[in-house]
Amino acid sequence: MGYVSAVPVPQPRTSAGSAAADSRGSRRSLGAALLLGALGAAVVLIASGQTWAEGAAAIGGGSLPLDADGRDITGVPAALAIVGLAALVAVFAVRGAGRRLVAALLALSGTGAAVAAFLGASDRGALDEKAAQTTGDTAATVSGLSHTAWPYVTTAGGALILLAGVLAVVYGRRWPAMSGRYERPGQAAAAGPGGGRGARKAPVVDPDRPEDLWKALDRGEDPTRES
Repeated sequence: MGYVSAVPVPQPRTSAGSAAADSRGSRRSLGAALLLGALGAAVVLIASGQTWAEGAAAIGGGSLPLDADGRDITGVPAALAIVGLAALVAVFAVRGAGRRLVAALLALSGTGAAVAAFLGASDRGALDEKAAQTTGDTAATVSGLSHTAWPYVTTAGGALILLAGVLAVVYGRRWPAMSGRYERPGQAAAAGPGGGRGARKAPVVDPDRPEDLWKALDRGEDPTRES
């Protein structure tokens, strides 16, 4: 006599369930990358404009307080933050190998910004240069040198950009690209299967009717191009 097991047999995940899970994962990684990249770039740009180092220069028997912000010490983090923002936007404009290259650029931008800010946390060259300019003595140096926490905040911002780049490298192939709305009609027709939706003939545009011109522009067509 046979026995019937009460233990439920695991059912394989359906293709629909797998696709839904992949879609949710894609949206989460996309949202995280956008948030991390934008937040990181904002942190770097703001923190780079804050005071990174303070000191004093001896002048006329006394001392003159001096300070240097992040851009006085190094302009690299701010410049790379802008590059990172551009790369974050460009990720959605390209596909395939181009997307991987742009994602790598995003990660490298964050790495460079973080490293440059970390190295700038112990820099004294900018204040020594200010001391020399203030006193008129090229050999003058700053005394009582101290550094603030802003270089490390900038480093953290660069790390956020780096994380956004890593997400783009790993998951970017699943993310959507920019809409093809403004592709030329010939490109859209070539992309569609024969006789399919993409092969429909574009409506005839009457150059003497302004409303036709506006509708053509809205469809992403060039109303001046000969049919």
